[in-house]
Amino acid sequence: VQLQASGGGLVQTGGSLTLSCTASGADFRIVGMFWFRQAPGKERRLVAGILAGEPKFGDASVKGRFLVSQDSSKNTMVMQMNNLKPEDSARYFCNVHGPGTDDDYWGQGTQVTVSS
Repeated sequence: VQLQASGGGLVQTGGSLTLSCTASGADFRIVGMFWFRQAPGKERRLVAGILAGEPKFGDASVKGRFLVSQDSSKNTMVMQMNNLKPEDSARYFCNVHGPGTDDDYWGQGTQVTVSS
């Protein structure tokens, strides 16, 4: 399974970015697609994603600012990030889950930097 992520970059506080992740090569039904983020010196943590067709948020600080959507036919998930803050700066990783315990894949990540 390959995950292609795009959309990271540098933006000023209050700006917006859209991250996209597309999965290819999966021979299983994708159950969940998620975005995690990891800042330097910190643990990788769940931001948001889609599980069984429903949006899920792992970080309360992004609720109301980040929106997630999925195009199941294209195995693509999009996260619209609005009103970005410096604390949102991190490397964002796409993660895909299937029904089996081994169906767990990660993308290379895309950098998001929010300047103050």
